[in-house]
Amino acid sequence: MFGTRFGEKMKEVELEVLIASRLRDAYTSGPIAPFASCVDGDIDAAYRIQHRNTDHAMKVDRRQIVGRKIGLTSTAVQKQLGVDQPDYGVLFDDMAVANGGTIDMSSLLQPKIEAEIAFGFRVDIDDSSLEMSDLFERIEWVAPALEIVDSRIENWRIGIVETIADNASSGRFVIGPKLPFTSDIELVNCQMQMQENRQVASTGSGAACLGHPLNAALWLAKKLIEVGHPIKAGELVLSGALGPMVSVKHHSTYHAAIEGIGEVSVRSSAEAGI
Repeated sequence: MFGTRFGEKMKEVELEVLIASRLRDAYTSGPIAPFASCVDGDIDAAYRIQHRNTDHAMKVDRRQIVGRKIGLTSTAVQKQLGVDQPDYGVLFDDMAVANGGTIDMSSLLQPKIEAEIAFGFRVDIDDSSLEMSDLFERIEWVAPALEIVDSRIENWRIGIVETIADNASSGRFVIGPKLPFTSDIELVNCQMQMQENRQVASTGSGAACLGHPLNAALWLAKKLIEVGHPIKAGELVLSGALGPMVSVKHHSTYHAAIEGIGEVSVRSSAEAGI
């Protein structure tokens, strides 16, 4: 797909620019082939590609960052992909769908949905010595959430490089009613059930998210400080899936209930994407 020139590997920057462009074009031209081998499986290259598209989204498309998402918070999935840490992506303002609203299926390629816990931050998170206990003072609210993940890669044939470059396979997100955050909210043993058209489609708990959703949030906070893009006051974080994701069907309703935190729902339109 990305080829070589006269039998030689394309220059690193040129190749990363090309991959970033192909990912942006996927919604009009269709999903692209896996490309990890083109960048020698380099995770740093994958993040550079993601950051190129983040810059393009902000400067060219005038999209606004409203938060971040954490992916690969399941140790089983990490093992499957041969990594030992999560990944992250950016949440833009135009990715938000109202609680009880409708997902425009014509704007997505191959969407899947999962239930998560979302956090809202009251202050900037820029202290690299941050510990989990410090997060309790910095989180303003907690809410049930649904993330509609989507892949610009053919048939979801992703590895760690593809999903990172593809903005952690982000698509849309839904935030349910927000609760003021307090330290006595149960985040580990809270049970989650997600239904599709009133039939149970996925179950799990807070423990599925790196053992504790705040473990994921802490990892993200430190990682973003490390790369120079710390969490800002007012931003939200999707902390990771509490159970298996399921493919989104057309003209369906999805509802998730997270014990002690709340409920959230969304509908899908009858229109298909590419």
